[in-house]
Amino acid sequence: MSKAPRDPALHVFRHLFASVTDEMGAALQHSAVSPNIKERLDFSCALLDSEGRLAAHAAFIPVHLGSAHSTVPAVLQVLDPGPGDVVVLNDPFRGGTHLNDVTVVAPLFHQGKRCGFLLNRAHHADIGGAEPGSMSGAADIFGEGLLIPPLLLRAGGEDVSSVWQMFTANVRDPQAARGDLLAQLAALHRGRVRFDDLLGRYGVAAITRAMTSLFEHGATFTRAMLATWPRHAVTVEDHLDGPQSPKLKLRLQVRGGRLVLDFAGSSAQVPGSWNTHRAVTTSAVFYLLQSVGGGSLPETSGTLQAVDLRLPADSIVGASFPAGVALGNVETSQRIVDLLLAAMRKLMPGKFPAASQGTMNNLLFGGTREDGTPFVFYETLAGGSGAGPNGPGASAVQTHMTNTRNTPIEVLEEELPVRVTRLALRKGSGGQGDHCGGDGMIKEIEFLQPVRLTVAGTRRTSQPAASGHAKPGKSGVDQIVMHGKTKRLNPAEAVDIPIGGQIKIATPGGGGYERDQTSN
Repeated sequence: MSKAPRDPALHVFRHLFASVTDEMGAALQHSAVSPNIKERLDFSCALLDSEGRLAAHAAFIPVHLGSAHSTVPAVLQVLDPGPGDVVVLNDPFRGGTHLNDVTVVAPLFHQGKRCGFLLNRAHHADIGGAEPGSMSGAADIFGEGLLIPPLLLRAGGEDVSSVWQMFTANVRDPQAARGDLLAQLAALHRGRVRFDDLLGRYGVAAITRAMTSLFEHGATFTRAMLATWPRHAVTVEDHLDGPQSPKLKLRLQVRGGRLVLDFAGSSAQVPGSWNTHRAVTTSAVFYLLQSVGGGSLPETSGTLQAVDLRLPADSIVGASFPAGVALGNVETSQRIVDLLLAAMRKLMPGKFPAASQGTMNNLLFGGTREDGTPFVFYETLAGGSGAGPNGPGASAVQTHMTNTRNTPIEVLEEELPVRVTRLALRKGSGGQGDHCGGDGMIKEIEFLQPVRLTVAGTRRTSQPAASGHAKPGKSGVDQIVMHGKTKRLNPAEAVDIPIGGQIKIATPGGGGYERDQTSN
C-alpha cells in the first residue's frame, strides 16, 4: 500500500493547503474574546474545493472537521455566495454540528470563477436556550438555543446588520459572542490572503488540479488500506449512561472493497440532547480512518468514498429534525468512537488500544459578575486515554473527538468570579493491565458569585473498556458542595450554586491493555 502520493508535488500541495488553515487558526485564536476559543482552541478551520469537498485542514477538532464534508453542499442548496459574501450557520441538519458551533463559510474566486471555499467553525460558550452554555435542559433542538440556517452574514463585503442583531440578541453574553464572530471573519480574511498567495505562485490550474488529485488519492489510499483488513463481520454494542440508557449497535465488515458500517439495532432518537445526526457520526468514521491511516491518509473527502454508512432513520446515531443534538455532538460522538474501536479490537485482536475516557466532561456555568456584567463559561475536561499494544495510556489528556486545551487557572480566575481550589491527577483511575490506562484528573472550583451550573458527561455509571482481560478505567464522578453538604450530580443536571458553593469533578481513566490476547 502506497504511503505517499506518487507525485511529490502533491505531497507538497497537501502541506501548503494545510498551512492556509493553520494561519486561519492563528488569526482566529489571537483575535477571539472568550477563553473557550483563545485559550482552549475550541475551533477548526478548513479549505474546500469548488464543490465543497474537504481539501485540507490542520490539527484542529475531529468532531468539527469530519462533518465539514456536508457543510458547503448544504449551503449551496439554498445560497449561491459570490465575491465578498460570508455565510453563517449552525443548523445541525443543514451543514452544522450542534448549535454552539457557529460556522462561517466564504467562497474563493479567481477572475470571476469560484475555485474553492474557506470554512471555520468555533464553539461559542452560549447560544441561548434553556440553560447557560446551551447544552442542557432542552427537550428538542428548539430549546437548545438560536437556530441559524445558512444566511448571509456579509454580502458583497458589507455586514448584513439584521443578522448580526439577531445573533447578539439571542445569547447571554452578546459582547463576547460578537467578538468571537468577528474573530472568525478575521480568520477567513487571513485564509483568503494566503490562498491568493498560492494562486499567485502556482496558478489556479495547478491549485485546482492538486485539490482534485488529493481527493482521488484519499479514495485510492483508503481502498488500499481496506484491502489489508480481514473480511469477516464483527458486531459490538454499547449503552449511554442515564435513565433512558440508549443502545448503540454496530456491525462492521469490509465487503466488495468497501467498509460497511451498519448501525441497525441502535435505539431510536430520544427526548433531550443526546442524539447524534449523520454529519457527526460521519465525523467519528472519518476520525477512525485518519487514525488508522498512520498520518499518510490525506485529510480530504476522498477518504469517505469507500465507506458505506448505514444509519437507522430517526435513531440515536442518525437523528432527524427536531431532535436535540447538543450533547450528541460531544458525548455520543465519543461513544461512537468507542464502538468503532471496539469493533476494530474484535476484527484485529492485539492491534488496537483499550477505550479512552469516552466523554468530554462538559462543564458549563453562567451568572452575573459583581459589576452586573454577564458571563458564561464552557470547558471540556481531560481524562485518561486507553492503554495500547505499545505502552500505557496517557493521563489527563483530551481524547478522540476533541482536541482542546485546558483553561489556565490564571485565566479562569482573572476573567470569572471563581477560585480553583484543586487541579490534580486522579491517581489509580486508569485500568490495570500489562499496560495501564491513563489516569483521569480532578478539578475543584469554588464560586464567588451565584451560578447556574451543568456537568454533562457520560461514563459516570459505565466504565471505559479494557483490552483483553485487563481492567477497565474508573467511572467519572461529579459532586457539588453547598452549605456543608455534598451531592452527586446526575448527567446533564442543571443546578443553582450559591456563593461559596463548589463543584468537584473526577474524570474517568482509560482502560488497561493485556499483551497476550491470542486466547481471547
